[in-house]
Amino acid sequence: MNMEPINLKKLASLLHLSISTVSKALRDSHEISADTKKRVMDLARELNYEPNPYAGSLRKFKSKTIAVIVPDIINNFFIFAIKGIQEMAHARGYHVLIYITNENPEYEKDVVRHMTNGRVDGVVISLTSPIDDTEHLQALQEKGLPIVFFDRVAEAFGNSSIITTNNYESAYSGTRYLIEQGCKRIAHCQVSDKISIGIDRLQGYKKALEDSGIAVRPEWILTSRKDYMHDTALIEQTLLQKDAPDGLFTSVETHALIAYDICRKHQIDIPGQLKLLSFSNMPTAHLLKPSLSTITQPAFEIGQAAVQQLILALEKPARYVPEKINIDSILVKRESTAK
Repeated sequence: MNMEPINLKKLASLLHLSISTVSKALRDSHEISADTKKRVMDLARELNYEPNPYAGSLRKFKSKTIAVIVPDIINNFFIFAIKGIQEMAHARGYHVLIYITNENPEYEKDVVRHMTNGRVDGVVISLTSPIDDTEHLQALQEKGLPIVFFDRVAEAFGNSSIITTNNYESAYSGTRYLIEQGCKRIAHCQVSDKISIGIDRLQGYKKALEDSGIAVRPEWILTSRKDYMHDTALIEQTLLQKDAPDGLFTSVETHALIAYDICRKHQIDIPGQLKLLSFSNMPTAHLLKPSLSTITQPAFEIGQAAVQQLILALEKPARYVPEKINIDSILVKRESTAK
């Protein structure tokens, strides 16, 4: 038996309402009373009505689709952030397209250049490019597509919300914690010296050393080239020198895992000879031997907040005021930093 498809017209007919009223009720419009919204939603659920994300929006040239651009998914932070983004977007009736730039600034630019074709309504991005290299994003914004930054952000970029964590404060408190645990020679691995999180975390690390009367040693500030072999050699060379660090504070969990391998290879005791702390959202940090002390970022919540801001910009542009939202990270003390 052929079943008549359930669409807006059918719902409106069954409820004796106009198509416009049903459409507004499904979108939770303030123009529709609570009783009418309930009638519409109850019948829609009963009949398993699935709205077409393109229907009803083509006239306004809206796709109900959000682009998410991230530099990698090796780092667990981005996996959890994407989960938060997808959950919030789905709840609000939006689809998500995910682009992974693999730390390639030129690919980021290429992806952005192709976003003015109407395929997406707005962009949530964590930058690969240096913070002063945002011309491609400015061009996108000029086309009317709102942008929200998270984690790796462009502070000076106008008319965009920024969602991040307290990178400076977390790096400061993490370094002070290592000092309290007895470390006097602390090296720092940074993911980049040209993006916001790298700059903020480095400044927090340096300030904590200075406030504790410990000299900053430039040779112990290790900057990643996003190349595994290079980063491994750089960390190994530092940990094997005669006056080796007794503490290592890494900005990403990949460098912490490299340090574990080097210490096992060269029989460097953690935490006896080297105390290890890392920014990390790795779910298995507590299973490492010894368990890894981490500064755990609220990645899922950051992703949700980013989508909330973007949808506000899309749906209520007159009320949208760009915000800078900071959600605190948490220091989780485990065996790798024990006295």
